[in-house]
Amino acid sequence: MAEKDKVFKTKIKHTGIFNFKDFYEFLYDYFLNENYDIFEDKYIEKLKGESKDVEVKWTATKEVTDYFKYEVTLSWLILGMKKVKVKKDGKEIYMDTATMDMRFDANLVKDYEHRWENHPFWKFLRGMYDRYIIKTRTEEIEMKIFQEVNEIVAQAKSFLAIEGQRS
Repeated sequence: MAEKDKVFKTKIKHTGIFNFKDFYEFLYDYFLNENYDIFEDKYIEKLKGESKDVEVKWTATKEVTDYFKYEVTLSWLILGMKKVKVKKDGKEIYMDTATMDMRFDANLVKDYEHRWENHPFWKFLRGMYDRYIIKTRTEEIEMKIFQEVNEIVAQAKSFLAIEGQRS
């Protein structure tokens, strides 16, 4: 079984005006541009009168080597989302208002192809390999995934800050 090391975990909370469709596409495109494969594990909308609650879960993966893979999980919970009219450049446009919680979790997956799992001796060798031979390489790769996901979070915060200023 592949071994996962948790490298990064953070949350974003946003209450206010934003365009959900644009934000969704922005993050999706950002992951694609960084060469991640994205899987939408969950998308649930619950209508509540004039508003709706949305729950989304993505798993984004990126193969770094034949031994290491990044795995980023993004969980969204959007409560009370509804359309509102706002003025932008003298024109009225529709945007969304809601309370949004997003959770980012980043893991470094080792031996994701399960090459070292077939025999107990190979499993033992993998432990030695991880601890003594590629320890500094593992630390470098962990730092890279930390930086990548931190940048994605910063981009998401910037997008929401810019969107919020439109009102």
